[in-house]
Amino acid sequence: MADRLAPATEQTAVRRDKPWLIRTYSGYASAKESNALYRKNLERGQTGLSIAFDLPTQTGYDSDHVLARGEVGKVGVPICHLGDMRQLLDGIPLDRMNTSMTINAPAAWLMALYIAAAECQGVARETLSGTTQNDIIKEYLSRGTYVFPPAPSMRLITDVIAFTYREVPKWNPINVCSYHLQEAGATPVQELAYALANAIAVLDAVRDSGQVPPEEMPTVVGRISFFVNAGVRFITEICKMRAFTELWDEIARTRYGVEDEKLRRFRYGVQVNSLGLTEQQPENNVYRILLEMLAVVLSRGARARAVQLPAWNEALGLPRPWDQQWSLRLQQIVAYETDLLEYDDIFSGSRAVAEKVEQLKYEARSELERIGEIGGAVKAVESGYMKQRLVESNARRLAAIEAGEQIVVGVNKFVGGEESPLATAAGNIITVDPRAETQQIERLTAWRGERDQAKADAALAELVAAAKEGRNIMEPSIACAHAGVTTGEWGGTLREIFGEFRAPTGVGQAVATGDVQGLASLRENAQALTDRLGRRIKMLVGKPGLDGHSNGAEQIAVRARDAGFEVVYEGIRLTPAQIVQAALEEGVHVVGLSILSGSHVPLVTEIMQRMRDADLADVPVVVGGIIPPEDAETLRAAGVARVYTPKDFDLNTIIGEIVEIVGGSVPEAA
Repeated sequence: MADRLAPATEQTAVRRDKPWLIRTYSGYASAKESNALYRKNLERGQTGLSIAFDLPTQTGYDSDHVLARGEVGKVGVPICHLGDMRQLLDGIPLDRMNTSMTINAPAAWLMALYIAAAECQGVARETLSGTTQNDIIKEYLSRGTYVFPPAPSMRLITDVIAFTYREVPKWNPINVCSYHLQEAGATPVQELAYALANAIAVLDAVRDSGQVPPEEMPTVVGRISFFVNAGVRFITEICKMRAFTELWDEIARTRYGVEDEKLRRFRYGVQVNSLGLTEQQPENNVYRILLEMLAVVLSRGARARAVQLPAWNEALGLPRPWDQQWSLRLQQIVAYETDLLEYDDIFSGSRAVAEKVEQLKYEARSELERIGEIGGAVKAVESGYMKQRLVESNARRLAAIEAGEQIVVGVNKFVGGEESPLATAAGNIITVDPRAETQQIERLTAWRGERDQAKADAALAELVAAAKEGRNIMEPSIACAHAGVTTGEWGGTLREIFGEFRAPTGVGQAVATGDVQGLASLRENAQALTDRLGRRIKMLVGKPGLDGHSNGAEQIAVRARDAGFEVVYEGIRLTPAQIVQAALEEGVHVVGLSILSGSHVPLVTEIMQRMRDADLADVPVVVGGIIPPEDAETLRAAGVARVYTPKDFDLNTIIGEIVEIVGGSVPEAA
């Protein structure tokens, strides 16, 4: 028996698959500092770049725009012009690098800057490989960095795809992104259905644009990639990925007539779940990250092409290079020390896996049919259908955690333990130097002053003509990049032509969570205060700055509404002046602010000053976000009544405390 097995064992040991692309999602402060970080990570064994841009860049603003205040360099690197992009990529050979850029509304512009930077290196565009996320539909649903209305947004996506499949053939022009859907509360079925519906909407738009001959559509389908999430329920996640591969093969074959099996492959990258990372006992996040990674690398038939992992301390703040290195080493150990890459798919033949995959496919098809009946993904966004369903799913998830039905170790079970020396150590996160914003604005001002203004104006005029005439905007955008045009000028020009958009919040239509434990007593307390005030407690929920991660704000708004509050929530991307004006006009009893981008100190302190100037000093303000203890003290010193961080997961407790705060600040009927 042993003699018969030996040759097979030796043969198995010889064949070894290539590892996936190993990336770290990073960027902060400035192009120069981010470049140093990228080069350091590449030296340590990272095999691809994943660029994180700051919020002004992601929303098409320059660093000196009023909405950029406090946001520059916080969640990524500021890129205002070709000089910034060249500095970011200095010393990195772009003809040998695979680069992922998480950019959506201005994806065409950042792609243009990347191509221009490559050309400055002497690198031909056809040699470039990488990915632009370029999935605007999910931005309306979750991440919030949309700019333009759906129709022109789909036109821009189409322009990028139609340009790159010919001019940059090794580039993935879109990452249809289910990652942020799961972060917004999507179930596995919703993640499958909504992502596939988004991909169908994009490919239909490309097909119908006239920019791609029918016989070349299979090539375009073959360049579509996906970017997914993986949660800690990793058996279900493995089955979800296998369902993705089978459903996409089916769609590519039946809807788009793709006969070549290679062009029907479900090609995807992944960042594992950040929603489940906890502030409490944050060292446990290392195990969560490992388990989530296994979901996308164990199954050979549904293995990720590229993986990037969050750091253990992302619920505390911006990770240090050492924290990112720890996540990098995790990938390298799994890829190089284990025998994972030496075997065929270890789940083939599993009855349990096959049955779960079929269940997910059946339910996803049903949801896809429902979206089709609405008119497709874009119509389902405009009607608020998909956003409403995500808000409801996230509400159910939070309610299950509050009730102890969904166990989160260190949060609602096994909460006692030793204090973490990692979490309490000094300097355990990066704090971006406040001077970084000033310095970036100074460099931007100098860039504008040194460029050939006539050349920049001519390039922008050609961009305007292309946009108005319906021509592909990529070549004019590349010309703009070489002419010294800035991100804000490119974005502002297209804003004037296409207009701007505010997506449905999903809060007003979300079904009430009437079965949440403790809600009845919370309603009684809120009603008692309402009776005392002479009208319903009125709360303004505000999202100042450019942070588009609205999940927390939405859940607070829904729970406050269910508790009996009158809630004013106008969505994301408001200036401090707009928030204070709304508080004044609406006559609210309390203002709740949500900021997850790290810009809480400058934005909240400005709001507090404006509240005082508007004679609203008696209206309490509460703040939620990823806020370090020292910043929380700063906010309280500025007059903030309460600061909430990710460890404050019990929504009933939060709303109950807000009732008490209002009761203490407004003793008489308003």
